Amino acid sequence: MFRRFIMIGSICAFLAVALGAFGAHVLKPHLSAEMMAVFETGVHYHMMHALGILLIAILVEKFGTSKQLVQAGWALLIGIILFSGSLYVLAVTGIKVLGAITPLGGVSFLYGWLMLFVFAWKRR
Repeated sequence: MFRRFIMIGSICAFLAVALGAFGAHVLKPHLSAEMMAVFETGVHYHMMHALGILLIAILVEKFGTSKQLVQAGWALLIGIILFSGSLYVLAVTGIKVLGAITPLGGVSFLYGWLMLFVFAWKRR
């Protein structure tokens, strides 16, 4: 799991940087200030949770694979896809119904961080 989460986290971080640059240099002239802010929120959460996945990889290497760490890593990835992905598509297309998907990604983020807490709690 260590190698897998390192790869997933690094790809997610790479994509966050690439999408941030794309937004700043390509999309900014074409999006309203409101939609640009939506896009930037997606990039921010994308990067923060990519770093979270890398943290989980380090914890797996140090403490071994646990159910909670594995669930946390996958939950953060799913959160990136649903939360940030829906914000990217919303900003570019303006399709407001996609806003209904965003909270599912947020719940996935919350679950991932909760599983990290549970992992730490059980190690005491």
